[in-house]
Amino acid sequence: MNFDENLILLTDSYKATHWLQYPPDTERVYSYFESRGGKFDEVVFFGLQYYLRKYLEGEVVTREKIDAAESFWNEHLGVTRLFNREGWDAIVTDHGGRLPVRIRAVPEGTVVPTRNVMMTIENTDPRLYWLPNYLETMLVQVWYGCTVATLSCEMRKLIGGYLEKTGDPSLIDFKLHDFGFRGVSSVESAAMGGAAHLVNFRGTDNIAGALLARQYYGAEMAGFSIPASEHSTITSWGEENEVDAFQNMLEKYPTGLVACVSDSYDIFRACEEYWGRDLKDRVLERDGTLVVRPDSGDPPVVVKQVIETLGRAFGTEINDKGYRVLPPQVRVIQGDGIDYAMTNQILTVLDLGGWSADNVTFGMGGGLLQKLNRDTQQFAFKCAEVVVKGVARDVWKDPVTDPGKVSKRGRLALQRNADGVLETLPEGDARTNELIDVFLDGEVLDRPTFDEIRERAA
Repeated sequence: MNFDENLILLTDSYKATHWLQYPPDTERVYSYFESRGGKFDEVVFFGLQYYLRKYLEGEVVTREKIDAAESFWNEHLGVTRLFNREGWDAIVTDHGGRLPVRIRAVPEGTVVPTRNVMMTIENTDPRLYWLPNYLETMLVQVWYGCTVATLSCEMRKLIGGYLEKTGDPSLIDFKLHDFGFRGVSSVESAAMGGAAHLVNFRGTDNIAGALLARQYYGAEMAGFSIPASEHSTITSWGEENEVDAFQNMLEKYPTGLVACVSDSYDIFRACEEYWGRDLKDRVLERDGTLVVRPDSGDPPVVVKQVIETLGRAFGTEINDKGYRVLPPQVRVIQGDGIDYAMTNQILTVLDLGGWSADNVTFGMGGGLLQKLNRDTQQFAFKCAEVVVKGVARDVWKDPVTDPGKVSKRGRLALQRNADGVLETLPEGDARTNELIDVFLDGEVLDRPTFDEIRERAA
């Protein structure tokens, strides 16, 4: 079997030894997951269902997997008595290979202020008290989907704000396109990050994300794309024939949206002479939109100059908000160097120049899916309660060297206050609890659809 098919091995090395470290007669361990802060003040919770269904659901522990894990741990740790063979055998014998844990979580798509509980886990078999935190390594990977969904959501707010001020807010769904498949560390990262982006937008070239949304969240087609060129398909014609390469794009795709990278040699010549003169009539007569793509230089400067050049060539209109808009047959996409700050700079420059945000779309690759980590939103998984000999004990950390890392104690609930804002309370003090059962003893209990998640995130 492949290593990633054996859940017993999908953890940190030292966790295999932790069953020996809890107080004697420990019966239950209760832990929680939160964002302790970070770049943004709110987090979009997304991705848990994928990890539950792919790695935790059903008969995930077998004798064969226990044997393989025991062999590995004995060699890896160099001591034969450290692997908890008896505990894993009990999961097979008494639970049919299903994990005896209860996981509660906020519904996916919920926007949660930082420093609030979003997920809890506890064991349901008192002999297996060590299991919740053994699963921490896998469960904490939810940080990635949450962080990408959060960044994408903040990009939607940012771009949407400029559309409200300068143009047509109804265009927002396709204003940020995922170019990140090639820029991530793995296919799984592309899939999870790509799906997380699609919680907020509809445009993507990341097929893995759309397929994950289909397979695990029931989205028939979560994202869409268009025909587009790359430098190889343009430069293969030679510089002297670049205008022919452009004309070929118009001929091969006579209707609909089509994007063409135009900076292979001289982006301004391409916009002014090739698109704006030689092919102008073809562009304006075409039933669709040409999207010109610059891909080098200082983005705020280049995007503004490209739009101004196209504006001189094709003309502009003034919309009802007083901003200039290119004809509907011509738009621009900027996909080089895009992150949150750069997008804000570009939109600010266009706004100051009197240009509507309608004119530009953004493509985001590594800045969307890779230029982040678990510390971007300071995600943490901590134990908050143990039960020893039938008595519950609050558990927490409070390091004198870092007050920001103090953890929560006791059983937790997530409740909306009188203003509708989510806040964490002791479970016994809460009137309601937004945390719901999503996993119990090997069964996934909650299977939100992608449409439901989008509605919550919106």
